[in-house]
Amino acid sequence: MPEREHSASPPVTRRLAKAERRSQLLETARQVIRREGADRLTLGHLAKCAGVSKPVVYDHFATRSALLIELYRWIDIERVNAFRELMAGSNRSLEDTTQLLANAYIECAANNTDEFYAVGAALAGSDEKAAVFQELLDNCVQMFVSVLTPHAGLPAVELERRCTGLVGAGEALAGALVRGRFTAAEAINSFTSLIRGSLQSVG
Repeated sequence: MPEREHSASPPVTRRLAKAERRSQLLETARQVIRREGADRLTLGHLAKCAGVSKPVVYDHFATRSALLIELYRWIDIERVNAFRELMAGSNRSLEDTTQLLANAYIECAANNTDEFYAVGAALAGSDEKAAVFQELLDNCVQMFVSVLTPHAGLPAVELERRCTGLVGAGEALAGALVRGRFTAAEAINSFTSLIRGSLQSVG
């Protein structure tokens, strides 16, 4: 009697540490938004796309709103950290540094086509978005501080105050660009001048 063939065992999905799983779910959520739009991002659809059960997703994000908030935060922090790493350890001149900083910030803040904008639009009007948006602005202030410190002969507290003002100015210029009041080149050039001027000591 021939030996009975054993059916192939189903592939075993590697168990991920909780932080790894969270990152995988967030990256999958971002891909869903890129391919299908924010309206398609539900917890159930995320579970299907990530190849996990619904309880796994619910263990990380209790509601769709919580998922969107965390994704909003995650995308922005990733971009800020990438720019900070790009600038770290470089010997760029003040002119190059301010130009790169102004260009990156205005282009990012004025971009209304990427997944960050799509998530923000899905959260429009929510109290949670207002709170996390302020958190992200604070993160941008610290990024400005870290990038500009090598070029600023200012006390740390004063530099942070000026960077807070710069981030506000950058948001205003980006908003004006989106409304068509300025071209991208005009907004970036003006922001570059503001950044350079803010590094001058007074008195």
